[in-house]
Amino acid sequence: MTATVPTAAEAETAACYHCGASVPKGAPWTLTLDGAEHPLCCPGCEAVAHAIVDGGLSGYYRFRSELPARPDDRRAAESETWAVFDDPGLQARFVHQDDDGVHATLAVEGITCAACAWLIEHRLNALDGVRASAVNLAHHRVRIAWDPARIAFSRLLAELAAIGYPAQPYEPDEAQRLLQREERRQIRRLIVAAVGMMQVAMFSIPFYVSGDDGLGGDFDTLFHWLAFALTTPVVLYSAQPFFGGAWRDLRHRRLGMDVPVSLAIAGAYLASSWALLVGHGDVYFDSAAMFTFFLLAGRFLEVRARRRGGRRGNALAGMLPLSAIRLDEGGEERLLPASELAAGDRVLVRPGHGVPADGVIEQGASSLDESMLSGEALPVTRGVGDAVTGGSHNVESPLTVRVTRAGPDARAAQLLDLTDRAFAERPRIARRAARLAHHFVLQVLLIAAATGLAWSFIDPERAFWVTLSVLVVSCPCALALATPTALTAAHGRLHRRGVLLTRADALETLPRLDRVIFDKTGTLTRGEMTLERTIALSSDDPERLTAVAAALEAHSEHPIARAFRPHRRAGISAHDVIARPGQGLSGVIDGRPWRLGRPDFAAPDARPMSPDDGAEHGHWLLLAEDGEPRAWFALGDRPREDAAATVAALAARGIAVELLSGDAEAPTRALAERLGIDEWRAGASPEDKLARLRECQADGQRVAMVGDGINDVPVLAGADLAIAMNGATDLARTRADAVLLGPRLGRLVEAVDIGRATRRNIRQNLGWALAYNLLALPPAALGWVPPWLAALGMSASSLVVVANALRLTRRKLPDIPVDSPSQDAP
Repeated sequence: MTATVPTAAEAETAACYHCGASVPKGAPWTLTLDGAEHPLCCPGCEAVAHAIVDGGLSGYYRFRSELPARPDDRRAAESETWAVFDDPGLQARFVHQDDDGVHATLAVEGITCAACAWLIEHRLNALDGVRASAVNLAHHRVRIAWDPARIAFSRLLAELAAIGYPAQPYEPDEAQRLLQREERRQIRRLIVAAVGMMQVAMFSIPFYVSGDDGLGGDFDTLFHWLAFALTTPVVLYSAQPFFGGAWRDLRHRRLGMDVPVSLAIAGAYLASSWALLVGHGDVYFDSAAMFTFFLLAGRFLEVRARRRGGRRGNALAGMLPLSAIRLDEGGEERLLPASELAAGDRVLVRPGHGVPADGVIEQGASSLDESMLSGEALPVTRGVGDAVTGGSHNVESPLTVRVTRAGPDARAAQLLDLTDRAFAERPRIARRAARLAHHFVLQVLLIAAATGLAWSFIDPERAFWVTLSVLVVSCPCALALATPTALTAAHGRLHRRGVLLTRADALETLPRLDRVIFDKTGTLTRGEMTLERTIALSSDDPERLTAVAAALEAHSEHPIARAFRPHRRAGISAHDVIARPGQGLSGVIDGRPWRLGRPDFAAPDARPMSPDDGAEHGHWLLLAEDGEPRAWFALGDRPREDAAATVAALAARGIAVELLSGDAEAPTRALAERLGIDEWRAGASPEDKLARLRECQADGQRVAMVGDGINDVPVLAGADLAIAMNGATDLARTRADAVLLGPRLGRLVEAVDIGRATRRNIRQNLGWALAYNLLALPPAALGWVPPWLAALGMSASSLVVVANALRLTRRKLPDIPVDSPSQDAP
C-alpha cells in the first residue's frame, strides 16, 4: 500500500512536505525543489530536508513510498524553543553586530574530539547565509557569524540538533553546568570501563599462564561467559561515544578517529562473542575492555588538559559579579543584578567585592586586584578620577564608581568576545595537521584490510586478531592530538601572562617575526601625559586658553587628551570637532574656529617655532584661533618601566626594533637614544607608517606593529601581526591580532618565546606521533603484537603527546628587568 505523499498544492495549504504534519499559519520554513517552493512545519524538518537535498539525495522526495514518522511532543517543544530564539528582544542578549552581519557564541553539547569540531563547522559553513563558524574545542563553544537577512537563528540551532549536537546561547553559568555534566558522564563511563577491565583481566590472566591446555572444560566456559557478561556493559555503555562519533562520521561521509576505534572495539567484542557461542576460536574480551578503558582514559585526560589550558577564558567569562549595590540620588543603597546596570549609574564597591562594571571612581581610594585581566600579580592603587575595569577586585577601602560601560559593553565581555574570535578560524598548522590525520585514517583502514587479506593465506585462524592489532596500534589518535593540544596549552599560558590572542594565526606568526615597529605615545611610553607648562602668545588668560584646549581634547581618545581632563570648564565646549590622525584637532568654540596640534597644522601660515627643542618637555602643542597662534602647551610622558629591557631582549632574539612616531623629531630622538633604538622616524603620518611597513614586507620581512590609538589602525591592519596595548582604543583592539592586557611591554618578549616553544612542541608531537605509527605498524602486521598490547601502546602514545604539550604551561620565561621610578623621571 502506498502512503499518501503531499503534493505541492496540498502542502501549500496544510501539510509539511517532509513529514506530513500540519503547517502553522504563517510558518517561514520552506524547501525549494524542482523550481517549486514547499512549506515545512518546523526548523527541524527544514534542517533535515535541506540536509537531504544538499547532500544530493533529492530523489528521496520523488520516489518515497511513505512519510517519515511524525515529530513527537519533545521535537515539537524543541521547535517552539528554537523559534523563540528568533525574538529580537531575546537576541539582544547574545547576538552581536559586526561589519558584515551578526555573530553569536553557542554552548554545544556532545563535543568529544576534533572530528566533532570538523563536522559542526562543515555542516554550518555549508548553509546559505553563514559567513563563518568555528568550534572552540577547549570550552565546547561554537562562534557563528551569519547574515540574518538570509538565515534565521532558529535554523542554526535546528541544524546543530539535527546532526546530534544540541546547542544554546552561551551563558557562563549554564555553559559551566553543561561542562560539569559532561565531565560527570565521562567519569561514570570511565569507572564502568575500569571496573569491567580489571574484572575481565582477572578471568583472562589464567588462560595466558595455563598454556594451550587451558583450565579445563568447565572452567574455560565459566570464565569466558563471566568475561562476556562483564565486557558487555563496557562496550554498550562506556564505548558508546566512540560508536556515536563513528556513526556521525560515516553518515556524513567522513573518516574520523572514531571509525577505526569503533571497528576495533566492535570487532573484538563480536568475534569473541561468536567464538564463545560456537565453542571454537580465540576469545579476547580483555582486549576489548582494555582498549575501551585506555581510550576513554586518554580522551578524559586530554579533555581535562584542554580545559585546564582554557580555564582562563571561562574564568574571564564569569569574573563580573552577579550582583551590584546601586546608589540612588539620595545615596540609598539597592542590591540588584549586575546585568541591570546601565551607563550613568552610581555603584558602591565594598572591600572584598568585585567591580560590577567599567567606570570612573567618584569617591574613595583603594587597591584593586586586576590580575585576572592584566596578568599582573600586584594590586594597583586607584583614586578619584581613575578608571576601573569591571571584574577587578577591591582590596582595601570602599569606592563609589560611576558606571561608563556595563554588561556586554564592559571590557571583560569584549575580551571574551575577542577570545572567541581567536577560534573563528583554525591556524594553518592546525588545518594541515587535521588533513594529515584524516588521510592517515584512510591509510590505516587500507593497511588493516591488506594485512587481513595476507594473513588469511598465511594463518586464517590468526588473521582477524592480527588485523585487529594493526587497526588498534596504528590508530592516529596521537597525530590528531599533536597540534590542537599544544595550541590550547599555549593560548592558556599566554592568557595567564597577560597576552590575549584574538586571531587564529597569531601564534604561528609570533615565532617567525623579523621586525617589531613601535608607536611612541602610549606604547613605548606610559601614555599618561601631564600638562607641564603653558605659554600664552596673546593677552588671553592662560587658564581660559587651557580650557579651550581641554574642550577640543574632550572629543579625543588619544592619550594626550588625558592631560587636559583636569582643566575642563563647564561653560566652554566644542562642537564640529574633527580629529586629524598625526596632526591634531579642529573644532568650533563660541562661533570661532580653533585648532590644536602640530604647528604646521594649527597655524599653517604662521608656523611658529616651539619655545625650545622639546628635549626636556617631550611634546609641544600649538593652540591657534582662526590660524593665529594663541598658546603653546608642553606635555611630558615617561617611558614604560621595562621598555629598554624589552627592546634589548627583542634584539637579542634576532628581531629588529624600529620606532615610528608622529611626534616632533627632538622628543622622538631622545626616547630612541634612551631605549637603545637605532632605527626611528619622527613626524610620521599614518600613511608614512603604512608605507614603511610595506617597504619592510617587500624585503621579505615579517613585521609586527605595536600601537594603541586610532591613528595606528591603518598600519595595524597592514601588519603581519598587530598588537594593541592594554589602554588601546576600542577600534585598535578590534583590529589587533593580540592584545597586551597589562602595562608591561615585556609580555611581548614572553609571547615570542612561548610562540617559538609552541612551534617546537608541535613539531615534536607530530614527529613522535608519526614515528610511533611507523615503528609500531610492522611488528603488528607481522603478528608480534597482541591486541591488548596494541591498545596499551596506542593510548600511551596519545598520553605522551598530551604530556609534552602540557610542558608549555610550566615553561620558564625570561625575567625582563624593570627600571625604578627614579630612573623614569625625565
